[in-house]
Amino acid sequence: MANVPQDLRYTREHEYLRPVDGQDGVFAVGITEYAQDQLGDIVFVELPKPGATFDAMAPFGTIEAVKAVSELFMPLQGEVVESNGALDGNPALVNSDPYGEGWMIKVRLADPSAVSGLLDAAAYSELIG
Repeated sequence: MANVPQDLRYTREHEYLRPVDGQDGVFAVGITEYAQDQLGDIVFVELPKPGATFDAMAPFGTIEAVKAVSELFMPLQGEVVESNGALDGNPALVNSDPYGEGWMIKVRLADPSAVSGLLDAAAYSELIG
């Protein structure tokens, strides 16, 4: 059974949102443990530059594993404020620590209250079985 932290929100496409401490309306976005496990060894991550804006569920980047290349989807509308540069040199952080050092982008949401419309841990756990 995949680790599904209770304090995060999730999409059906296996991204998560985690509030960034001390930054109101800013959330870290990454892929779930389940998603990285399905992809296998991550070898490359392409992320947007700060200042880029995306609508909800628009592709914001790609993730490449030994098995496949997949799009990454923006959970909610917002502006990228930071990309995780550590993934340039060590994309395997997504495998080893998806909810910590393997985060992908930090985004300032256009409407932070929209987070409540995403899946909670129980609903995401049910989705992945």
